[in-house]
Amino acid sequence: MILFCVNFWAVIGAAVASMAIGFLWYSPFLFATPWMIAMGYDPNDKARIAEMQKKAAPSYGISFLCSLLSAFVLGKIIFHLAISTPLYGMKVGFAVWAAFVMTVQLTDKLFGNRPMKLFLINTGYQLVCYLVMGAILGQFVGC
Repeated sequence: MILFCVNFWAVIGAAVASMAIGFLWYSPFLFATPWMIAMGYDPNDKARIAEMQKKAAPSYGISFLCSLLSAFVLGKIIFHLAISTPLYGMKVGFAVWAAFVMTVQLTDKLFGNRPMKLFLINTGYQLVCYLVMGAILGQFVGC
């Protein structure tokens, strides 16, 4: 289904991929423990973790909607640049990440006095997401 010259199935696929990357990125297999420490949480406080997990559903829903919006706008940019390959889609994804996502997160890190490790974990996740979304949309976007 094409919506405003963007393949909506590609947008959904890119958003789902972004969420899957997030589940892996912030899992115990990768960065859950260093992220929790950088956020000031005790990774051994099982009660606090269980409480956070109970309240996570609305956040996941909103996050998915944000991923849909990001993928749709990235798809529009890719379409208007007449890109039709995953590699060039990734290049656009990188440019969007570098110009808009990384800069906002760096400003938050600087003025919010957040740890560099937290910035690297969070912005690294966003970089991987934008590269993957760019690859998907670069392959499947267009009228």
